[in-house]
Amino acid sequence: MIEKIKASTSEKIIFIFILILGLFSLTSFLLIKDKCLFVKNYDPEKIKFNDPSNIAILNVGCGNVIIELYPEISPNGVERFKTLIKSKSYDDVAFHRVIKDKLVQAGDLEFGKKGNIDYGKIGTGKSGLGTIKSEIDKKFDYSKGSVGLARTQKYNTEDSQFFIILQDEPLYEGEFTPIGKVIYGIKVLEKIKYLDKSEYVLRPDFINSLRLFN
Repeated sequence: MIEKIKASTSEKIIFIFILILGLFSLTSFLLIKDKCLFVKNYDPEKIKFNDPSNIAILNVGCGNVIIELYPEISPNGVERFKTLIKSKSYDDVAFHRVIKDKLVQAGDLEFGKKGNIDYGKIGTGKSGLGTIKSEIDKKFDYSKGSVGLARTQKYNTEDSQFFIILQDEPLYEGEFTPIGKVIYGIKVLEKIKYLDKSEYVLRPDFINSLRLFN
Protein backbone atom coordinates (compact mmCIF):
# COMPACT_ATOMS: atom_id res chain seq x y z
CA MET A 1 0.00 0.00 0.00
CA ILE A 2 1.37 3.37 -1.05
CA GLU A 3 1.39 5.91 1.74
CA LYS A 4 0.24 9.39 0.77
CA ILE A 5 2.75 12.10 1.59
CA LYS A 6 1.23 15.37 2.70
CA ALA A 7 2.85 18.56 1.43
CA SER A 8 4.36 20.78 4.06
CA THR A 9 3.22 24.36 4.58
CA SER A 10 6.35 25.72 2.92
CA GLU A 11 5.82 23.47 -0.12
CA LYS A 12 2.24 24.69 -0.42
CA ILE A 13 3.42 28.31 -0.28
CA ILE A 14 6.05 27.65 -2.98
CA PHE A 15 3.44 25.94 -5.18
CA ILE A 16 1.00 28.87 -4.84
CA PHE A 17 3.82 31.33 -5.57
CA ILE A 18 4.80 29.44 -8.76
CA LEU A 19 1.15 29.31 -9.81
CA ILE A 20 0.70 33.08 -9.31
CA LEU A 21 3.97 33.77 -11.11
CA GLY A 22 2.84 31.64 -14.05
CA LEU A 23 -0.49 33.44 -14.29
CA PHE A 24 1.24 36.82 -14.10
CA SER A 25 3.67 35.83 -16.88
CA LEU A 26 0.84 34.61 -19.09
CA THR A 27 -1.18 37.80 -18.53
CA SER A 28 1.86 39.97 -19.27
CA PHE A 29 2.52 38.03 -22.48
CA LEU A 30 -1.05 38.51 -23.66
CA LEU A 31 -0.99 42.23 -22.87
CA ILE A 32 2.28 42.74 -24.74
CA LYS A 33 1.05 40.71 -27.70
CA ASP A 34 -2.23 42.60 -27.95
CA LYS A 35 -1.49 46.27 -27.31
CA CYS A 36 -5.06 47.16 -28.27
CA LEU A 37 -6.67 44.92 -25.65
CA PHE A 38 -8.16 47.68 -23.48
CA VAL A 39 -8.61 50.33 -26.19
CA LYS A 40 -12.19 51.18 -27.11
CA ASN A 41 -12.94 51.26 -30.82
CA TYR A 42 -15.62 53.87 -31.59
CA ASP A 43 -18.19 53.26 -34.32
CA PRO A 44 -18.98 56.64 -35.95
CA GLU A 45 -22.32 55.27 -37.18
CA LYS A 46 -23.48 55.10 -33.56
CA ILE A 47 -22.52 58.70 -32.74
CA LYS A 48 -24.66 61.76 -33.41
CA PHE A 49 -22.55 64.67 -34.69
CA ASN A 50 -23.57 68.33 -34.72
CA ASP A 51 -21.99 68.82 -38.16
CA PRO A 52 -21.34 65.49 -39.91
CA SER A 53 -19.82 67.25 -42.93
CA ASN A 54 -16.82 68.24 -40.81
CA ILE A 55 -16.07 64.84 -39.28
CA ALA A 56 -13.07 62.76 -40.40
CA ILE A 57 -12.48 59.12 -39.45
CA LEU A 58 -8.84 58.10 -39.10
CA ASN A 59 -8.49 54.32 -38.89
CA VAL A 60 -5.28 52.83 -37.51
CA GLY A 61 -4.18 49.55 -35.92
CA CYS A 62 -6.14 49.87 -32.68
CA GLY A 63 -9.30 51.38 -34.14
CA ASN A 64 -10.94 54.64 -35.15
CA VAL A 65 -9.89 58.17 -34.30
CA ILE A 66 -12.74 60.60 -34.85
CA ILE A 67 -11.72 64.16 -35.70
CA GLU A 68 -13.91 67.25 -35.80
CA LEU A 69 -12.64 69.76 -38.38
CA TYR A 70 -12.82 73.55 -37.97
CA PRO A 71 -13.09 75.31 -41.35
CA GLU A 72 -14.22 78.51 -39.61
CA ILE A 73 -10.77 78.74 -38.00
CA SER A 74 -8.57 77.51 -40.86
CA PRO A 75 -10.60 77.38 -44.10
CA ASN A 76 -7.64 76.77 -46.41
CA GLY A 77 -6.02 74.21 -44.14
CA VAL A 78 -9.23 72.22 -43.72
CA GLU A 79 -9.95 72.41 -47.44
CA ARG A 80 -6.49 70.99 -48.24
CA PHE A 81 -6.98 68.22 -45.66
CA LYS A 82 -10.40 67.33 -47.09
CA THR A 83 -9.07 67.35 -50.65
CA LEU A 84 -6.39 64.80 -49.77
CA ILE A 85 -8.86 62.69 -47.79
CA LYS A 86 -11.29 62.57 -50.71
CA SER A 87 -8.52 61.32 -53.01
CA LYS A 88 -7.58 58.65 -50.41
CA SER A 89 -4.05 60.02 -50.42
CA TYR A 90 -3.47 59.28 -46.74
CA ASP A 91 -4.15 55.54 -46.98
CA ASP A 92 -1.08 53.42 -46.10
CA VAL A 93 0.98 56.46 -45.08
CA ALA A 94 3.37 56.13 -42.13
CA PHE A 95 3.30 57.76 -38.72
CA HIS A 96 6.93 58.66 -39.33
CA ARG A 97 7.41 61.00 -36.37
CA VAL A 98 6.15 59.94 -32.96
CA ILE A 99 7.08 61.32 -29.54
CA LYS A 100 5.71 59.23 -26.67
CA ASP A 101 2.82 60.95 -24.85
CA LYS A 102 3.47 64.13 -26.87
CA LEU A 103 2.50 63.82 -30.54
CA VAL A 104 2.07 61.64 -33.61
CA GLN A 105 2.78 62.94 -37.11
CA ALA A 106 1.93 61.52 -40.53
CA GLY A 107 1.09 62.65 -44.04
CA ASP A 108 4.33 62.43 -46.04
CA LEU A 109 2.69 61.30 -49.27
CA GLU A 110 5.93 61.26 -51.24
CA PHE A 111 8.33 59.35 -48.99
CA GLY A 112 6.05 57.76 -46.37
CA LYS A 113 3.93 55.25 -48.30
CA LYS A 114 3.89 51.65 -47.14
CA GLY A 115 6.27 49.55 -49.23
CA ASN A 116 8.05 52.60 -50.58
CA ILE A 117 9.45 54.42 -47.53
CA ASP A 118 12.59 56.49 -47.98
CA TYR A 119 14.02 56.84 -44.47
CA GLY A 120 16.59 59.36 -45.69
CA LYS A 121 13.92 61.77 -46.94
CA ILE A 122 10.81 60.99 -44.91
CA GLY A 123 9.32 64.11 -43.42
CA THR A 124 10.26 66.25 -46.42
CA GLY A 125 7.83 64.86 -48.97
CA LYS A 126 5.19 66.87 -50.82
CA SER A 127 1.67 66.28 -52.07
CA GLY A 128 2.10 67.81 -55.50
CA LEU A 129 -0.57 70.42 -54.74
CA GLY A 130 1.85 73.09 -53.55
CA THR A 131 2.07 74.77 -50.17
CA ILE A 132 -0.60 76.90 -48.51
CA LYS A 133 -0.40 79.91 -46.23
CA SER A 134 -0.27 79.51 -42.46
CA GLU A 135 -3.56 80.30 -40.70
CA ILE A 136 -2.52 81.27 -37.21
CA ASP A 137 -4.34 84.53 -36.50
CA LYS A 138 -7.51 83.17 -34.91
CA LYS A 139 -7.48 82.06 -31.29
CA PHE A 140 -7.19 78.30 -30.86
CA ASP A 141 -6.56 76.27 -27.73
CA TYR A 142 -3.92 73.65 -28.48
CA SER A 143 -5.17 71.20 -25.88
CA LYS A 144 -4.73 67.43 -25.94
CA GLY A 145 -6.12 65.95 -29.15
CA SER A 146 -5.63 69.05 -31.29
CA VAL A 147 -4.81 68.45 -34.96
CA GLY A 148 -2.51 70.82 -36.82
CA LEU A 149 -0.72 71.07 -40.13
CA ALA A 150 3.03 70.54 -39.96
CA ARG A 151 5.38 72.98 -41.70
CA THR A 152 9.09 73.65 -42.15
CA GLN A 153 10.83 76.24 -39.98
CA LYS A 154 9.23 78.87 -42.21
CA TYR A 155 5.60 79.94 -42.22
CA ASN A 156 3.39 79.42 -45.28
CA THR A 157 4.90 75.99 -46.03
CA GLU A 158 2.00 73.76 -44.94
CA ASP A 159 1.11 70.96 -47.34
CA SER A 160 -0.08 67.42 -46.54
CA GLN A 161 1.60 66.52 -43.26
CA PHE A 162 -0.37 66.79 -40.04
CA PHE A 163 0.20 66.09 -36.36
CA ILE A 164 -2.02 65.28 -33.39
CA ILE A 165 -0.86 66.24 -29.91
CA LEU A 166 -1.22 63.85 -26.98
CA GLN A 167 -0.82 66.53 -24.31
CA ASP A 168 -1.62 70.22 -23.97
CA GLU A 169 0.81 72.37 -25.98
CA PRO A 170 0.06 76.07 -25.33
CA LEU A 171 3.29 77.11 -27.09
CA TYR A 172 1.87 75.78 -30.38
CA GLU A 173 -0.78 78.50 -30.35
CA GLY A 174 0.00 81.06 -33.02
CA GLU A 175 2.72 78.82 -34.46
CA PHE A 176 0.89 76.05 -36.31
CA THR A 177 -2.26 76.00 -38.42
CA PRO A 178 -5.01 74.18 -36.47
CA ILE A 179 -7.49 72.12 -38.45
CA GLY A 180 -9.44 70.22 -35.80
CA LYS A 181 -9.54 68.13 -32.66
CA VAL A 182 -9.93 64.47 -31.77
CA ILE A 183 -13.32 64.02 -30.12
CA TYR A 184 -13.19 60.21 -29.78
CA GLY A 185 -10.33 57.71 -29.82
CA ILE A 186 -7.35 59.57 -28.38
CA LYS A 187 -6.29 56.32 -26.62
CA VAL A 188 -5.89 54.71 -30.04
CA LEU A 189 -3.16 57.22 -30.89
CA GLU A 190 -1.30 56.50 -27.66
CA LYS A 191 -0.66 52.98 -29.00
CA ILE A 192 1.11 54.17 -32.15
CA LYS A 193 4.64 52.78 -32.35
CA TYR A 194 7.46 55.02 -31.08
CA LEU A 195 11.18 54.72 -30.38
CA ASP A 196 12.79 55.69 -27.08
CA LYS A 197 15.90 57.30 -28.58
CA SER A 198 14.51 58.91 -31.73
CA GLU A 199 11.33 60.71 -32.72
CA TYR A 200 11.61 59.29 -36.24
CA VAL A 201 10.37 55.69 -36.35
CA LEU A 202 11.90 52.75 -38.19
CA ARG A 203 9.29 50.20 -39.37
CA PRO A 204 6.48 52.56 -38.30
CA ASP A 205 2.76 52.07 -37.92
CA PHE A 206 0.58 53.21 -40.80
CA ILE A 207 -2.74 54.88 -41.45
CA ASN A 208 -5.17 52.22 -42.67
CA SER A 209 -7.62 54.76 -44.03
CA LEU A 210 -8.74 58.35 -43.58
CA ARG A 211 -12.27 59.22 -44.71
CA LEU A 212 -14.83 61.97 -44.32
CA PHE A 213 -17.95 60.82 -42.46
CA ASN A 214 -20.21 62.34 -45.13
